[in-house]
Formats: sequence, C-alpha cells, structure tokens
Amino acid sequence: MISCLIIILSNTGGDAGTIRKVSVPDLPACTREGCTAGPVSRVFLLFPWANGHYLFIISYKNSLENVGTMLVGVRSESGFMSLRRPMIAVLCLAGLAGLGAYAWHANSAPSASLPASLPKAATQDASAQPVLVEVAAVAARTIVDDVAAVGTLVSNQSVVLHPEVAGRVAAIRFQDGSAVRGGSVLIELDSAVQRAELQQAKAELMLADANARRAEDLFSGKFVSSSTRDEAASRLEVARASVALAQARLARTRIRAPFDGIVGIRRVNVGDYVKDSDALINIEDIATLKLDFRLPEIYLGRLAPGQTLEVTSDVVPGVVFPAVVDAIDPMVDAEGRAVLLRARLANDEGRLRPGVFARVKVLVDQRDDVLLVPETALIPASGQTQYVYRIENGHARRIEVKTGIRRAAEVEVVKGLAPGDRIVIAGQLKLRDGAPVIMARPVADRGGADG
Repeated sequence: MISCLIIILSNTGGDAGTIRKVSVPDLPACTREGCTAGPVSRVFLLFPWANGHYLFIISYKNSLENVGTMLVGVRSESGFMSLRRPMIAVLCLAGLAGLGAYAWHANSAPSASLPASLPKAATQDASAQPVLVEVAAVAARTIVDDVAAVGTLVSNQSVVLHPEVAGRVAAIRFQDGSAVRGGSVLIELDSAVQRAELQQAKAELMLADANARRAEDLFSGKFVSSSTRDEAASRLEVARASVALAQARLARTRIRAPFDGIVGIRRVNVGDYVKDSDALINIEDIATLKLDFRLPEIYLGRLAPGQTLEVTSDVVPGVVFPAVVDAIDPMVDAEGRAVLLRARLANDEGRLRPGVFARVKVLVDQRDDVLLVPETALIPASGQTQYVYRIENGHARRIEVKTGIRRAAEVEVVKGLAPGDRIVIAGQLKLRDGAPVIMARPVADRGGADG
C-alpha cells in the first residue's frame, strides 16, 4: 500500500478541486524507460528525481474514484520513496496546488467572462434568435348558430297499388320509372264478365224505365192503383242501382294513378293472375320531398314551423338544399328525449330520392360581432385551458383565451382577445413567452359575414 496525495480535477463531483491523502494499491513500477502497466489510465508527468527517484503524476481509475483523479508521488527504481520526507512533500503540494489552480480557472472561465450584474434571463434574451411565424388578424364576423341532425327523405305522397278484385292482367299502360298523370290507367284486368253484367243492368234499366212511364200514364187515367205506380217506380230505381254497381265493378278492373308522380318497377306481367292482396306497382310524388328528423328536447323552445334549415346529402355532394320546418310532433319521445320534426323541400329537378340519408342544419339564431380565429392558433394546456400567442412589438406574448363554438376550422373566442389582434397561427412549437418573432407574411384581415 502506498500513500499519495490526490487532487480531483473533474467538475462533476461535489469534491472538485480538493486535495486529500489516499492509499492506492498496485501503482505502476516506473523507471527511466517508463512505467509498467497497472490500474492507470495515463501518465501525465514523469521526470528524474534525486538519488535515482522519479516524480510522477498519473490519472488513476477504479470503482471508488471519478475519472480525472490525479495522483502525485515519487518512486525509485527499487520502490516508492516515502512521502514523509519534507522536501518531496513540499514539491508534491506545490505541483498539486498548481494543477488545482489551473483546473479551477479552466472550469470557471466561461461564467467569469459574463458580467456579474447581468441577469440570467437577460443574457438568454440577448442571445435569442427571432422565430419565423405566420400570423393572422382576429376578425369580428356575423355567424349563425345552428343545430346539426340527420334524417331520411320521404316522398310527398307515396302509395303501392293493389287490385280491388281478382283477375288476369290484360294490359300494362306505363313504362317502368316513367312519370304519370293522376287518373291515367296503369294496369287493366280482364273485364269481360264485368262488361256483360253492365250490359245486362242497362237492359233491365230500360225495361224498368218503360214500365214506370206506363204505370204513371195508367194511374193518370185511373186505370191502376197508386201502389202499382209505386212498385214500377221502385223497380226503376233498382235497375238504375244495378247499372251503377256494374259500372263500379267494371272500373275496378282498371288500376289508375291516384296522383301525379313517378311509377316504380312493376311486379307483374301481362297474363298474370292477381288477387286483391297482390302488390302491382308503387308510385311516388317526388317533386316535393319531406324530411323527418329528431332534435334533443332542449331545443324545443327554439323551434317553430316555418323555420329555415339547410339539407345536404352525399348523393349530390357540395349542394345545399333549402328547406322549411313543416310540422313539429306535439309529443316528445320519452325514451330518447327527442322531438320529431318534418321539413319540406323542393325537388323539381329530381336530384334527390326518397329514402336517401340527409344531413340537416337547423338555423336557430344569428349573432353579430363574433371573434373568430383559426383552430391552428390554439395551444391546449392542462385541463380546459387554452392559449394563443399574440404579437406585441415584435414579440410573442402567451395569452389565455376562452373559446365558444367551432365551425369550418374556426373557433369563437369569448374572452382574451380583441378585434384586430395579431396572433400566431403557425410556428408556435418554437415559441416561448416574450420571444422575438419575424412574420412570414403580412397580416390580412379576414372580414366578411358568415351566413
């Protein structure tokens, strides 16, 4: 074991710059030719000393000391010289003091070069570089509050035609998917029996009419009683009713369109035998469409018939169809807590069809002078807090804001900003409060009204 003095040169430890005496095993054997290998990182100084001894300064590494530990000692060719001799101890202390002073000066030089009176934050600001950002002006605009919903389009009138009597299809008078007029014949059933019954009823009517006139003449001449005249008149009315009944039965063999519309795809062919429960064809009135949708009950007080709304559909992308609330169901759904509404919209060009899924935007209110900013300007923080960077005298100032509704990539600012304020909309990741900035392009006021 050998006693040596060490000085810690590393500035990472708590004992940097201190001098202490330690015992180090297995130091290298040093001669004029050099030092043998051992737990030594590097020999910094090795020069001859009196009486065959050598002074050395080495860097020593082990598990107990930091890298950068400097050992100073004296060793002869036969072994280490005792550091108890006063001369050697003085020289070692002088060398250690010089190395310690140099290490202390080297580590403290950067901080000493700055004025002691200059605050740390001020030095950082002096060295900060301006950040390139994109800005926009806060605009005051008019917006319309709306409520979004979804619904399904239905025909203004819709019906599936069924025959009223059984029979065989004799003729089809329409083309699938074509427009038809109300009252036009669409399908004719075999009506031979009904026509014969009508002819029979008409013949009986003629006979009854002649008998009734004859009975009236005889009654005028006092040749028959009044009861005979009344019987003849009654038979005449029965004959008339029989004709009307035969005509009605004949009319049932002709299926007519109940209103103007477009027929669907027929389900029968000529020659098919149909019963009164069979579906023949559907007809839809789509010149005007209805839209059924539901809204939460909390909006019930802000809804009324005649209220305007906007309808869009993926069937016709990018097209907005104006509509009007036609009716509001007087009963609220107890399970869903929603109220059913029916709107009406024009469909003269026939671009929309019944059954199509539609999106509804009900316009419930209009507000003026609402402050709007792009969504990209907002910086979320903890909780519900949000910030924006406002440009003030070429510097970015972080401002807390309170937001309202969101629509079309814009956000309403309820509190924190004023019209005309310039805010950062791109480049916030490189900013901090008070940082200097350079605007990438001039600020453009985003005026106009949002309708």
